Amino acid sequence: CRRAIEPRYGLWTLPAGFMENGETAQQGAARETWEEAQARVEMGELYTLFNLPHIDQVYLLFLSRLQSLDFGPGSESLEVALFDESEIPWDELAFPVVKETLKLFFADRSTDSLRLRSGSILRVSEHPRRYRTEVF
Repeated sequence: CRRAIEPRYGLWTLPAGFMENGETAQQGAARETWEEAQARVEMGELYTLFNLPHIDQVYLLFLSRLQSLDFGPGSESLEVALFDESEIPWDELAFPVVKETLKLFFADRSTDSLRLRSGSILRVSEHPRRYRTEVF
């Protein structure tokens, strides 16, 4: 999804957002996918859990499968697309957690060993904005 909202307007991300009261993490992920990409997904297992202490957040990203190729931009997205690994606009990704999750996914997929990954993304400088990733 290419973001139609701040922060990071115009940059690419995976569907994500905050949970609403009364929903599970999986329900929240499926809802956000619908809201941002108008896509229905079959939720899979938790894939990454990243701590982002500099913004007081924890990100949970799940494996999922599209139920159909019928999708499009929701109100928070300028456009949506599916990319092969070689086509991903790596320099236009909105958030470090998305880049790290995608890097882990393609590395794990190449060895056929998708498994739960956890870690932290730590800001090491504000200007220029740089991060260090620790994967446990």
